Amino acid sequence: MEDEPWDDPATLEWEETPPTDADADEAAPELEDDDTASLPADSPWGYNPQEVAPDAGFDRIDDLYFYEHHRIEVDPGQEPLRIDSFLANRIKHLSRNRIKNAAEVGFIRVNDQPTKVSYKVRPLDVISITLPYPPAPELRPEPIPLEVVYEDAHILVVNKPAGLVCHPGSGNYSGTLVNALLYYLQAGLPEGSGAGGNIRPGLVHRIDKDTSGLLLIAKDPVSYDRLAKQFFDRTTDRLYYALVWGQVVADQGTIVGNIARMPADRKRYFVTDVPGEGKHAVTHYKVIQRFGVATLVQCKLETGRTHQIRVHFKHLGHTLFSDTFYGGHRLLRGKPSRAYQRFIQECFTLCPRQALHAKTLGFEHPVSGERMFFRAALPPDIASLIERMARFMKVELPPYLQDTYTGVAELAPHEAFWG
Repeated sequence: MEDEPWDDPATLEWEETPPTDADADEAAPELEDDDTASLPADSPWGYNPQEVAPDAGFDRIDDLYFYEHHRIEVDPGQEPLRIDSFLANRIKHLSRNRIKNAAEVGFIRVNDQPTKVSYKVRPLDVISITLPYPPAPELRPEPIPLEVVYEDAHILVVNKPAGLVCHPGSGNYSGTLVNALLYYLQAGLPEGSGAGGNIRPGLVHRIDKDTSGLLLIAKDPVSYDRLAKQFFDRTTDRLYYALVWGQVVADQGTIVGNIARMPADRKRYFVTDVPGEGKHAVTHYKVIQRFGVATLVQCKLETGRTHQIRVHFKHLGHTLFSDTFYGGHRLLRGKPSRAYQRFIQECFTLCPRQALHAKTLGFEHPVSGERMFFRAALPPDIASLIERMARFMKVELPPYLQDTYTGVAELAPHEAFWG
């Protein structure tokens, strides 16, 4: 069907309507890709205590039910050693700071008695760690389809679809990319070396649930550590395509702003100007095409914060198109005609999630040392959205939008614009 005529975009009075409280209420709950994104700041163990029902196999203390997560009997020849040092050496991914916090609220017991963090363990002591929620269930392989872009003996590159959670989290231990990887490889994957690595085996980095695109997986511990160091040292190349509301004026630029959790809603983030608050974040961007009401941009991450691109562009006044979490699912630009309203609603239907795709991934192979780049085509929902936008606005799209490649030695010229 031909597009109906509407007011010329040059004559429209553009305006952005900030999302209301009702918008926030209507936003669908989203599983954060940050390990502790939905957890209270004062949780002593780094996890959110869940409501549990009485059952066998746990202690009842002050009308609360506590589940035993660890029980350790100290060796007969053990020298006196502070319990925080002892536990940090014995239990992977457990910091002394978390041990201290857990001991202060009575979660660590020696010989069935609460203990202080300064206690020195003795031979044959029985140490138990109890928490007010049951241990996470064992991860199980699940036959979830995977789009494998590249694979060798050491690494795996997959193109994650929108809607697939990267790794298990509180109350969500199935239907994730990690479950799919366990099934696909039919073998143990290396556990991450950082906090939370025990529930993110082999996954070197992550993207949001409703963001699509390329992810890198290590198939052995050595590869994991070497790849993780590249992400830590910021020597990887990660390019994203995003459709944002409004006309981005600068052809290219850099967004620098610390990202922090919203005090009233710990699942959402914002850019803060308070010194020392939040995490340092840098996003570079380049305009690919302007549509009057929206702009297609290419983004390069210098840092990798939760929701970084989404929060940075909202801060600029260019919320990601169809991003229900940050208000992009409402009409944010223009005083439209009925034809325009129908057009925008059609666009929301074509792409009912944030228009964000992790398109290009570059890194050094952990074993050969070869520099490798991978590129995934835009998924059908974003591709259809952009094509519809271009047709309605009568603009040409760059021919390289849907190009793909696997394992090339360098970026394409249009991707290396930031030097």
